[in-house]
Order: sequence, then C-alpha cells, then structure tokens
Amino acid sequence: MRILIVEDEPGIANFVKQGLEEESFAVDVAEDGKKGLELALSGVYDLLLLDWMVPGYSGIEICRRFRENFPKTPVIFLTAKDTVDETIFGLQSGANDYLKKPFHFAELLERIRVQLRPVTSENHLKFTLGDIGLDTATHQVFRNSEEILLTQKEFALLEYLMRNKGRVCRRTQIIEKVWDIHFEYNTGVIDVFINSLRKKLKLGPNDNYIQTVRGVGYIAKEI
Repeated sequence: MRILIVEDEPGIANFVKQGLEEESFAVDVAEDGKKGLELALSGVYDLLLLDWMVPGYSGIEICRRFRENFPKTPVIFLTAKDTVDETIFGLQSGANDYLKKPFHFAELLERIRVQLRPVTSENHLKFTLGDIGLDTATHQVFRNSEEILLTQKEFALLEYLMRNKGRVCRRTQIIEKVWDIHFEYNTGVIDVFINSLRKKLKLGPNDNYIQTVRGVGYIAKEI
C-alpha cells in the first residue's frame, strides 16, 4: 500500500513517514500543496494524509481536485482546525476522516487500516428511504433523479441507517459497525457525518428522514 503525506511541518511528516514505513507502507511526502496535488493526481496512492494549511494549494483544494478524479480513494485530514464548522467543511470537501493535531500514531494507524480494509462482497442490494435510494453494487445514492455524491464513510453510515430503517441505531452500534472501532471512542464524529449527510441530501424540516434520538443515537424513518 502506498500513502501520500502532504505536510509542511518536517517533524510531523518524518514522524508519520517513519512510523508507516515500519508498518510496511510505502510513503511519499510533499511539503507544499503544489507538489502534493501533482503527486496525488498521479493515481498511484491508496490513501492520502493531508494537512489543511500548507503553502500553495490548501489541503481542502487538493482534496477537492483529487476527488474529481479519484472518488473512492480514502483521504484523511491531519489538522489543528477542530471546530464543528471546520470539521464539516473538511468532510464536505471529500475527506473520509479527520484527525486533530496533536494525535497518537496508534490512533492514526488504526484509522488508516479501517479506511483500507477491503469491503466484503455481497449480493446486489438496494435500499429506499422516502425519495432516497441507495445501491450497494454501484455505490450510488439518488434523491429522486439526482445523484448525491458521498464519501465512503458517508455512504457506509447512510447504508447502515437504511438497513435498520425504523429501528433506533445507538451511537455505540454506529461507531462499531460503520467505523469498525471496538474500544472507548468519542462518538461525536457521528454527529459531524450526520450533519454532512443531511446537507448533501438537502433534508429540510418537512423531510427529516434521519432523526435524532436524543441521548441515544439516530433513526432512519419514513415520513
């Protein structure tokens, strides 16, 4: 597996590069956005680690340009920006995950492994939720006739909710089934992805197919 790191802080870049190489990953580093975008668009990488603020093109712009050509390759942001709005903005640009600096390498490694884990093959399944349709074979989501472009994690979250339509999905269940995390973890990341889904699906007060169950989790319901 080959990973690209776009990071202008040499200490962080070298630390992550060394750790990943010890785990048998092939790693390239770009210290600015221009070089980072050039390498990313070469198409040889299995995953991108992007700093948000790098000279030249920002991590956000790199992610957007990369997504136009490689919609399924995982992208993880490594950044000091951590407000809810900033997190949502980063995820809406096409990132699959978001890790705040400073971070533990063990957590980064686990997040990378989750993103690179092969998807288990299954029969061609389709799910509906009101005027929203999801196709597991083509990995597409439509609302009426409009295709909604989702990241891998957003798709997985929506699929899990639609598979369990009409049943409350507890936050611990979601983090285990969608993120494949089986240890104590801040489930606040779920809220960020739910907000992103609602915006991309253009869910208003009259078509709230994804409802919050306060203190418990979320439920996908027909209106």
